[in-house]
Amino acid sequence: MLQTNPRDSRWAKPVALDDRARDNLRFIRETMERASSFTAVPGWGGVAMGITAAGAAVVASRQQAGSAAWLFTWFAEASVAFAIAAWSMTSKARHANVPLLAGPGRKFALSFAPPMFTGALLTVILFHAGFIGAIPGVWLLLYGTGVLTGGAFSIRIVPLMGLCFMVLGAVALFCPATWGNALLAAGFGGLHIIFGAVIARNYGG
Repeated sequence: MLQTNPRDSRWAKPVALDDRARDNLRFIRETMERASSFTAVPGWGGVAMGITAAGAAVVASRQQAGSAAWLFTWFAEASVAFAIAAWSMTSKARHANVPLLAGPGRKFALSFAPPMFTGALLTVILFHAGFIGAIPGVWLLLYGTGVLTGGAFSIRIVPLMGLCFMVLGAVALFCPATWGNALLAAGFGGLHIIFGAVIARNYGG
């Protein structure tokens, strides 16, 4: 039977107290972040939203820019995207056994909603005033603002996605009006697909 050599025990290097404290603090911090973050952000749902947005951009490109039919196409896409987001977030929250509209989820919704309301109101004003070329930039900018502010209560990649939308929206405001559909496709299509795939891979579908 093997016996422990007292000399080995005596000279074994003890774990530093500050290292153990740092590990404990890191564990506590990560646990609190998970508990205080809205984790039901859809991954594959975001990819689906991107695909439908790309399709909407194709349909809208065949409409007269700034016409009622063009605006209706994008409003229809917004309704489809909202339905996809609601269904995928509900499913993800149920699977993870976390409340959707309580705690961080409620904070996310309350931060996301005001920019969306502002965007809808400005769309009506800009459309009737004839400033159609500004609408894509306003949509991208305010959607990004909502994602950025709501993302403060979510996983870290969500605010980054919001910032990308805001940058693209700011660029769109200074681009020719004929670029509108392409920029909307790049934002609501491309960014949703890219970030949705990253979220699905790293944080679950």
